[in-house]
Amino acid sequence: MTDVRDGRQLGEDLADAKSFPGSKGKSLPVSKSMDSGMLPDYSYRMDYPEMGECVIINNKNFHRETASEEDHSKRSSFVCVLLSHGEEGLIYGTDGPLELKALTSLFRGDRCRSLAGKPKLFFIQACRGTEFDSGIETDSGSDEPMCQKIPVEADFLYAYSTAPGYYSWRNAAEGSWFIQSLCRMLREHARKLELMQILTRVNRTVAEYESSSTRQDFNAKKQIPCIVSMLTKEFYFPC
Repeated sequence: MTDVRDGRQLGEDLADAKSFPGSKGKSLPVSKSMDSGMLPDYSYRMDYPEMGECVIINNKNFHRETASEEDHSKRSSFVCVLLSHGEEGLIYGTDGPLELKALTSLFRGDRCRSLAGKPKLFFIQACRGTEFDSGIETDSGSDEPMCQKIPVEADFLYAYSTAPGYYSWRNAAEGSWFIQSLCRMLREHARKLELMQILTRVNRTVAEYESSSTRQDFNAKKQIPCIVSMLTKEFYFPC
């Protein structure tokens, strides 16, 4: 198995991934799920006829005209998963780099009215720079609120595979550290934990990975995802 930077090719890099020593087989601590006394207005409505639409753009195959012009009025949410090469603020498409903001802004409340007030989730697997993280040793559902306006940038969540400025790692056989961990945490906890709790566990899981390479400059590197939230409510998957 080979771990490579999710950016330019590394040439003859022979590498493997390993979890943080002692982490194998250990379960993460149980986290408190939705409180029975929680007010409905603090969570997004998920009782629309459709759960929502999830667009997965793998590698570089996407078209700007798709998704945002559809009618989402019967949907509870919108999810977009981008897997490609990238730099800070940029994602690479079939015809070159595109500013992420140019893509995500198509779903703002003032440009996609049927998604206004609804959660819009973007999961981005791509490099955000050229830095390596070498790590460090340690010791140890109701109706929307009655208001005249909402911010056009509200209700977005961006889950990046890595912190700003850093490479994003993937395993040649099993896929990216981030997407592997995201899928696993969703399978295990989507029915009982709030989205930010799930993503915190994704962060923890990815942080346990470490690159193992015959090339010293690519060996023993770490990675931490970065979650940027403008959500205004808690997000629970419907049971």
